[in-house]
Amino acid sequence: MSADGPSRRRIVLGVEYDGSGYCGWQTQAQGRTVQETLEGAVSTVADHPVRIHCAGRTDAGVHALEQVVHFDTVADRTERAWVLGTNVNLPRDCAVRWARQVPEPFHARFSACARHYRYRILTRTTRSALERDRALWVHQPLDLERMQAAGRALLGEHDFSSFRAAGCQAKSPVRRMHYLDLRRDGEVIDLATGANGFLQHMVRNIVGVLIAIGRGEASVDWTRELLAVRDRSVGGVTAPPQGLFFVRADYPVEYALPQAAGVTRPEAAALAGGGDASG
Repeated sequence: MSADGPSRRRIVLGVEYDGSGYCGWQTQAQGRTVQETLEGAVSTVADHPVRIHCAGRTDAGVHALEQVVHFDTVADRTERAWVLGTNVNLPRDCAVRWARQVPEPFHARFSACARHYRYRILTRTTRSALERDRALWVHQPLDLERMQAAGRALLGEHDFSSFRAAGCQAKSPVRRMHYLDLRRDGEVIDLATGANGFLQHMVRNIVGVLIAIGRGEASVDWTRELLAVRDRSVGGVTAPPQGLFFVRADYPVEYALPQAAGVTRPEAAALAGGGDASG
């Protein structure tokens, strides 16, 4: 404790949540949000109000395997106490996986050097009762090879204006996509992607374009054409949120975060850079 009172600590949490019952991450005037739910639970453990910052804000219906958040506190708790105490005060659709105290320069959003998302597409003739909030149902056949070929045009650094939401507030539309991998596992097509940052709705807009290409409604070159035109108004349909998962964010090794949701795609071996995230 300092002469002026208790010292401030910066705590990082790894959080998973089912986004089905939330109106997105960010606190708003009406509707249940992940941010206010977490802030209420953590404030109870800290015994004072806290403000929580995240690695990437998620929209209503979007899930997280390992969202990274941080907050400042004067409370003296063990990392185990932050995890167990917060979870006791959280609803069943949100849970803390781990906690770590870090130096104050750390910021969940601005210290991240890469972010990773998944999107799941269920391809079968009938809807699913179990996957309704975990995957987008597409009843028409999708040509995976066409989708894979179209996705390769998005790799590298590009102006992604055609794949950003109309209301996106990012200062620059330029992002570097490190990998975009599509694989079929039975009835599910799993898209995994990682970049130095994502624009608002960027992943969902990419999925919408790739589905149109997979259906044969657009040419394989459409992704390349959209990058060139830099115009969202010709960019196709935004895929719905329920198939989207925030997987994780990457941070410099000196923070030694005990992250659990590893990136399994081999293309993600070496990542660098920074940026905002909103899939």
